[in-house]
Amino acid sequence: MRYFRLLVLGNGISAYGSYLNMVALNVFVYDATGSALAAGLFMAVRLATNVVSGWVSGRLVSVYDRKRLMVGADLCQAVALLTLLLAPDGTRTGLLYVLAVVTGGCSTLSQVALRSSIPEIVGAEHRVRANGLLVTGRSLAMIAGFASSGVVVAELGYSAAFALDAATFLVSATVLFLLPVRTRAAKDAPGGSAESSGATRWTVRVMLGTAPLLMAMIAIRAVDGLGSSSHNVALPIYSSSLDPDHPATFISQFWATWAIGSIVAQQVIGRVTKKTGRTPGERAFALGACVMSAGFIVVFSGLPTVPAVIAALVAGAADGFTEIVYVSRLQAAPDDQRGRLFGLSASAENTGFGLGMLVSGALLETFSPIQVVASFHGLAIVLCTALLLLLLSRRGPRDRDAEETIGRDASTVPEGRG
Repeated sequence: MRYFRLLVLGNGISAYGSYLNMVALNVFVYDATGSALAAGLFMAVRLATNVVSGWVSGRLVSVYDRKRLMVGADLCQAVALLTLLLAPDGTRTGLLYVLAVVTGGCSTLSQVALRSSIPEIVGAEHRVRANGLLVTGRSLAMIAGFASSGVVVAELGYSAAFALDAATFLVSATVLFLLPVRTRAAKDAPGGSAESSGATRWTVRVMLGTAPLLMAMIAIRAVDGLGSSSHNVALPIYSSSLDPDHPATFISQFWATWAIGSIVAQQVIGRVTKKTGRTPGERAFALGACVMSAGFIVVFSGLPTVPAVIAALVAGAADGFTEIVYVSRLQAAPDDQRGRLFGLSASAENTGFGLGMLVSGALLETFSPIQVVASFHGLAIVLCTALLLLLLSRRGPRDRDAEETIGRDASTVPEGRG
């Protein structure tokens, strides 16, 4: 773990650049073209690239060195941003859509490669704690990126925003390149036969019923993407209705409280896992997702500020908890299976989020924020409840034994000491 904290720092810096970039580029597209359709097309191209690159990334990280892929992804994004920055004004508009493809594809590739590598970098038994640190870093980066984007663009201009964004990717690439970490299982190591045996046993469990549970979790994450898009789109509208003169007030309170909740979740799940020695599984994931969706619904229910902020805190904690459990569960798969699982997951989550952005935006023309948010997050609650009922209907001891054995199988992979 001694090197992993530096990796988290580098990842957080690049995440900050991504969130800053998300705001600055969308505003720049609209200013440069004067067309809301062009701005929407830019977002659509990026989201479509995210979906397609999930499938491609899963294959790439299963074959090629993941560290090099992550470094290359950061460098490609930095070069693309610098190209846009240095290009003549007349050619920038066309380059924007190229940039959408590059940033969308590279960000997904980097995420899939990093998530697939965690058990090898820190050791399988430390993956929950490592995932928690990553969630915390990205949560803080999101708050900082969104909060500073308006100031950077307004005070320094688009060029400064693009240069700062490119610099964050260069910093991340440098940190990754210099860190002496291993990102995939050493097939020729003494534990290689144990890894092969673990992979074989995992494949048998896939045939006997583990894969349907993983597919159900991935499907729920896709529906969670629908819910996430609904509250992201509805939040400015709801905040404006609360205080038309200061529409950003509730948005700031919401995201700051959400981030605090996410950090709390990281601390709690890290301590519980260390104390019990067990990794939360499907049931914890389903329960956490239910609480998360319920929390987001309550936020939009018209409560006074203090109860609404408390609901946002609970939603943020459940959101962070669910993500950590979900990623850690997929990381229990053998190294050669992990890349494709996370590639499929990335495609599913981005599909849900992109589709949700389109549908929720259209629905909000007719329905209120609470109606739209409750519908989308309510669907996630229904699916999570169905998964819980399915898990409870199965023989508990058998499932617990299987989950613990899968965890031991993952632990047979030789540990990287990041």
